[in-house]
Amino acid sequence: MPISPKAFSIPKPALFLAILVVLGVGAGLFSVYGPRSASPTATATTPTGPVVTVAAPLARTIIDWAEITGQFRAIDSVEIRARVGGYLTEVRFTDGQMVSKGDVLFVIDSRPYEIAVAQARAKLDQAAGTKEFAGRQLVRAGELRRKDFVPESTLDQRTEESRGASATVEAARAALRDAELNLQFTRVLAPVSGRIGARLVTPGNLITSGPTVSAPTLLATLVSLDPIYFSFELSEADFLAQARRAKDGQTPMVGAAAPIRLMDETGWPREGKIDFVDNQIDRRTGTIRVRAVLDNPGQRLVPGAFGRVRLAMSDPYDALLVPDAAVTTDQSRHLVMAVKDGTVVPKPVKLGPVQPDGLRVVREGLSPDDQIVVNGLMRARPGAKVTAQPGTIP
Repeated sequence: MPISPKAFSIPKPALFLAILVVLGVGAGLFSVYGPRSASPTATATTPTGPVVTVAAPLARTIIDWAEITGQFRAIDSVEIRARVGGYLTEVRFTDGQMVSKGDVLFVIDSRPYEIAVAQARAKLDQAAGTKEFAGRQLVRAGELRRKDFVPESTLDQRTEESRGASATVEAARAALRDAELNLQFTRVLAPVSGRIGARLVTPGNLITSGPTVSAPTLLATLVSLDPIYFSFELSEADFLAQARRAKDGQTPMVGAAAPIRLMDETGWPREGKIDFVDNQIDRRTGTIRVRAVLDNPGQRLVPGAFGRVRLAMSDPYDALLVPDAAVTTDQSRHLVMAVKDGTVVPKPVKLGPVQPDGLRVVREGLSPDDQIVVNGLMRARPGAKVTAQPGTIP
């Protein structure tokens, strides 16, 4: 029996839905397996290397400097002690006062020493009278001897008595001078100008002193302030560098400028001058003592305070500099990261000192044309690809 075509007819809505399904599946397969170069989205999301900033090393004429900690020290430091003993009667200064050389600081009871002066003067007068009498006796003995009225031994005796009387006069005169000096020493004077410390003895106390006293009483201390010393220790390597710069026959560093500052100061506002270098290196510390002198008109610099001194360790020379933060380490080596053709290349370098502006001197390993990573160092791995942006070293 023949089949009627109407038995296989499909409704039009179902046919339209089937066509849509077939087209959707085909579009999905094309998006997965089709050519990727035809997709603009895929081109835009292609990955690139991390961004770093690079710059050429900075070329500059510089001087190597060394900053060393030292201590200020008074040129004159005196322990005030009396030369004679006695009771202290006066203190003629205020603790911490500025005093001038020759000012009276302490007064000791002078009455016993005035009596000693009077006694010494009386003994001198007595000795002078004895000398005069012995002289007259010698003259008489000489006249009598010429007339042969006395033996020669009598003349010799009168001569010896006259010499003894002269010696007694000289001894009495020296004793008088000693007594007068002791009387002067009852007024203790300032030996130098400067600032005096606190009194250690008050009036009414007994002062022990004199030639037979091993430890005279300490009354006060006095230090000079203007000018003032600045002492510091220089390492053997730095001393040898200074010696190489010195001219033949000259002591290294003596007469050189020494900029100095306090620990709370910036810059180098104080200008000192080196006036002494010790004659040997301390074998225990490997350093040598150096001293500079500088003016202290405002007395702000106090002995015992610490400060810093800056010394030139080389003559001017041309050098390449990079930021100190651009230097990294690899075990025992110092490295800087350079970028060449978009690739990070580590460069071993030999470093010099850090300059006051924070830049590090590179003695070996770099050329003026190298492009050094100055920003983004953490993203610059050796051998990695990076996107280099040009920058500058301030």
